[in-house]
Amino acid sequence: MEGRVRPAESSVLHRFQDLEYPNIERGEGVRLYSVSGEEILDACSGGAMVACLGYGVDSVVDAAAEQAEQLSYIYNEYFTNDAAEQLADELIEVVAPTMQQVRFVSTGSEANETALRLARSYHVERGEPSRWRIVSPAQAYHGSTMGALALTGRPRTLQHPYEEYLPGHLHIPPSRAPFDPTGEEALAALDRTIEEAGPETIAAFLCEPVSASSLPGYSPPARFFEGLAERRDRYGFLVWFDEIVTGMGRVGSWLAADQLPIEPDIVTIGKGLGAGYAPIAAALCGTKVYQAIAEGSGSFDLGHTWDAAPLPCAVGLAVLHMLIGESLVDSVAARGPGLLADLETALSGVDIVGEVRGRGFLFGVDLVDPRDGRSALPAELDAAGWLDNVAFDHGVLVTSIHPNADGFASDQALLAPAFVATDDDLAEMIDRFAGAVRVVDEQVKEKLSATPSPGGT
Repeated sequence: MEGRVRPAESSVLHRFQDLEYPNIERGEGVRLYSVSGEEILDACSGGAMVACLGYGVDSVVDAAAEQAEQLSYIYNEYFTNDAAEQLADELIEVVAPTMQQVRFVSTGSEANETALRLARSYHVERGEPSRWRIVSPAQAYHGSTMGALALTGRPRTLQHPYEEYLPGHLHIPPSRAPFDPTGEEALAALDRTIEEAGPETIAAFLCEPVSASSLPGYSPPARFFEGLAERRDRYGFLVWFDEIVTGMGRVGSWLAADQLPIEPDIVTIGKGLGAGYAPIAAALCGTKVYQAIAEGSGSFDLGHTWDAAPLPCAVGLAVLHMLIGESLVDSVAARGPGLLADLETALSGVDIVGEVRGRGFLFGVDLVDPRDGRSALPAELDAAGWLDNVAFDHGVLVTSIHPNADGFASDQALLAPAFVATDDDLAEMIDRFAGAVRVVDEQVKEKLSATPSPGGT
């Protein structure tokens, strides 16, 4: 097979029909290699913030092989298995001690679908069937299945043309500058939303405690979470954290929730749980959610084919044991602030760069109009896609998003390196990325030179 695959010549239905896809044959550490010999430094853990341990980890591969030889699959409706039981026990002990039960699935979208059912089941079991609506910040991403897609509030960039399939969940503006640097505006918006919908209809508030692909590396102010806890007590809804990206140590603690003044009732994790070696994710619930089901109907009716299968659970165990054994979460916490400072330094003086932020090994860079240093770039430029392509030409893989059309954020670039990256690897990632940003900066300025400034003059 050639080093680049053209969708028109492929039997695979690729996302973009006008893009040539590099054909990757192997990975070593934090580097990917195409069949034509290209080397790509992976600054985004496979592109989807998954490969937190890098590539070629023998202990994880061996665990998968050993489990496959013994028992790869059984259906969770009829059986359980040691790998699933042990992984659930250790996740609760190490990662999420405030939780009580774990439901294993295959993907983040499935985990959020499961959490949605948990929230709904909790209220139905308690005799409040009118509670079904979820409230969430609009600028977010919670998955690609229809139920998960409805949980975000981005009609132009994510939900179109599937609006007719999506239930009417509710959304508030994200709590960040220039909208809301203190969190009070978001709390006021939450109050208005609850009042208009009726408190008796609200099942849960959902958010990413530290945003990933929506506003990478951003978390609302502490005051917002304090106010959220007050409103949970007042109105009786659940708090649900989507930690598909941030769970398993990405932000320097096992959960991002560990850094916040609130305990969630439901948490979803994924990506780093399988580290790219097997598809596995999970929805975890606290005691009161579990007891409502256990002491009510006694049944949680949801089943995907690969839920809690022994092979992916054995991989999850091996990943967890490596994270513990090599103190990788502590390493992320210790190295993250310095890496953020290095990134800020490398991008200083670049006019297209707005805020540079991050926690642990999750970093976000706002791309702004260089004419005023704060406005969003014109949506038609698609600076995010532009940057991804230029970065790839510089030999580094990053992920950028293009949310301008929904009006809550400018284009963003995201870096999420593997936890095992060496200091030299990280320095090289920043150097290559900064070089790409400077190229795009000059190209964008040239493109904008003939157009009106954001102020209209």
